[in-house]
Amino acid sequence: MLLVIMAASFLTAPGPVDAAPRQGQSVPDFKVISTSGQAISQENYRGYVLVIDFFATWCSPCRQSIPHLIGLNREYGGQGLQILGMSLDEDGERAIKVFTDEFRINYPLALAGGSTAADFSVRSVPVMYLVDKKGKIAEVYRGYTDDMGRSMEQSIKRLLAEK
Repeated sequence: MLLVIMAASFLTAPGPVDAAPRQGQSVPDFKVISTSGQAISQENYRGYVLVIDFFATWCSPCRQSIPHLIGLNREYGGQGLQILGMSLDEDGERAIKVFTDEFRINYPLALAGGSTAADFSVRSVPVMYLVDKKGKIAEVYRGYTDDMGRSMEQSIKRLLAEK
């Protein structure tokens, strides 16, 4: 329990928000290994609309956002939407495996290493980066509400329609 409290305080500690990638900027370079063993980088997603979801299995708002992301992937995956879950769990793949099975997650998950979380200036979870087909950040969503989910879906539709 102490570890969870310490992790939560680290993730919510104030930090240099100015360093966070912003709308219109290129998505930071990242290289991660999915829980299924695949190497993944931002290059895998060129030409696609991408949602990068930084989450933790113990995070209540993250647990609320996951079903929405699963639905978005079902609805728009065939139209060019890709979703990548980046876990900040310290328990590693064991925690993610249980979480994946519980929620029946239908998109790739990876552990976000310290450098990846730092490159995206992740200070709290969930934080979701919506990236356009050219690799530019279109929107950043911090936290999760149903209204935010609807807004994200509208932005995804708009980005999918762009050439």
